[in-house]
Order: sequence, then C-alpha cells, then structure tokens
Amino acid sequence: MRNRDLAADYVRRASARLRALDALYDEESWADVVRESQEVVELALKGLLRSCGIEAPRIHDVSDVMLAERDRLPETVRAELERLTAISRDLRRDRELAFYGAEDLTPSNFYSEADAKRARESARLTVSVVGPCVEHGSR
Repeated sequence: MRNRDLAADYVRRASARLRALDALYDEESWADVVRESQEVVELALKGLLRSCGIEAPRIHDVSDVMLAERDRLPETVRAELERLTAISRDLRRDRELAFYGAEDLTPSNFYSEADAKRARESARLTVSVVGPCVEHGSR
C-alpha cells in the first residue's frame, strides 16, 4: 500500500457523504439513506484499515478483517470494535435490498424513517470514531 493519502481520502469522502445523507433524509428517501449510509461506513472502515497498513478486501463488509486485525487497530477503535463491526454487518445486509428491492419488496415502501435514522446515526458514529485516527495517524 504505497498511497497513504488514499486512506485519508476515503474518510474525507465518507464525511462529505454524511451531508448527502442529510439531504436524502430531508427528502424522506428512507431507502436511499440506508443505502448511502452503508457506503459511508464502508469507505470509512476501509480508510481505517488502509491507514493501519491492512489491505482492505474488495467486499462491502470488512468486519471480519477488523476483528482478525484487532491488535493493529488504534486503541480508540478497539474500544468501539464490537459496535463498528455490528454496524458494518447490519448495513451490508441492506445494501442491495435498499437499492434494488426485490420482486416482492419495493424499497420506498419497505424502509421507514426509523430505519433511515438508525442507519444515518450509525454512519455518523463510524466516521466520528474512525476520522480522527486516520487524520492524525494515531494509535
């Protein structure tokens, strides 16, 4: 991993997307808030892994990697590790469904404001925990 700026870029972009979540939330586009929240979490966690010298796999949920590499993560992240991995798993489960739906499920009818609120709060928490670690390279 030669490009150290890439980790910071991931987290910067995740932070920018938090504002996009607010716009989607204001439009009451609950399914889109859930989907975009997953992308915020994925970018932030992959930025964290990269900043710790851990190759982030090209999958949407990196929770197993984070747990396996726990000792290489910053102390502040380890304190929130169970919560962050649960967020990653939960939002990954909704990624495609919130975007595409299914023959028997229309995303706009399925996801509620409560789902969107929970997803947005999870994305904010993830960025707030990960951001300072990547920006300052602290451990």
